[in-house]
Amino acid sequence: MDESIWDAVRAARGWLDAANGAGDAELTCRILKLTEEAGEAAGAWIGVLGQNPRKGVTHTRDDVAAELADVAFTALVAIESLGGDARAALLACAEKVRARQR
Repeated sequence: MDESIWDAVRAARGWLDAANGAGDAELTCRILKLTEEAGEAAGAWIGVLGQNPRKGVTHTRDDVAAELADVAFTALVAIESLGGDARAALLACAEKVRARQR
């Protein structure tokens, strides 16, 4: 991943910390934000499928990809907010997945 992603993650955490603090209530909100973002991704996929007959097709696969990117970025910010290193956590997760494939 491009280094600017990690800079953006750290900057987002800093911005949120400055605006909202970094206590447990705020951390809870950052973790819950993942659910909100995942719901938006699910809604976009429903829109791709045209599952809601009242609305029809309302989204594209690119819209779904953008929503999934929001989920991923939000998760990385939450990891940093926990005091972790999002890059290291993601690399460890990727290694765990690779190990299962061996």
